[in-house]
Amino acid sequence: MTALLVAILTLTSPSFAHEGTIPEHFTCDGKDISPALDWSGIPEGSKSLVLIVDDPDAPDPAAPKMVWVHWVLYNIPPSTNGLIEGVTGKNLPPGTLQGINDWKRIDYGGPCPPIGSHRYFYKLYALDRVLPDLHRPTKVQLELAMQKHIIGQGVLIGRYQRR
Repeated sequence: MTALLVAILTLTSPSFAHEGTIPEHFTCDGKDISPALDWSGIPEGSKSLVLIVDDPDAPDPAAPKMVWVHWVLYNIPPSTNGLIEGVTGKNLPPGTLQGINDWKRIDYGGPCPPIGSHRYFYKLYALDRVLPDLHRPTKVQLELAMQKHIIGQGVLIGRYQRR
């Protein structure tokens, strides 16, 4: 059996540093819009990209019980090198499809922790295929469809605590 090599992608935001604080502007306490994201290092042979944003500290970082999903995007063209601030379904790159977040809606849902300082993982994956239309999948459904097709991945972590 051979091991599958996965390229390391670079995922950054001009709005916050890795492990830094996500500005209120991008949370439920602000405009609740997505931050701009930039990426590089997409491996040759990539056919699509997936972006999943989630919070593993829900509801309380002292006693997490679940991972709260904030955003699910897939079939982002690999020629894309990022997303603009405040991107919505209307101005996503052509071909990009959306899944359902844990508020049971599409589009970005910003940090809104009920207690404590939470971590938000912006995870980017490069796949060796374009996925079929999964009809607004959950994160779990998308992860199942991605299995054995990930050829690159990167993560950007931001933190937020409400006042």
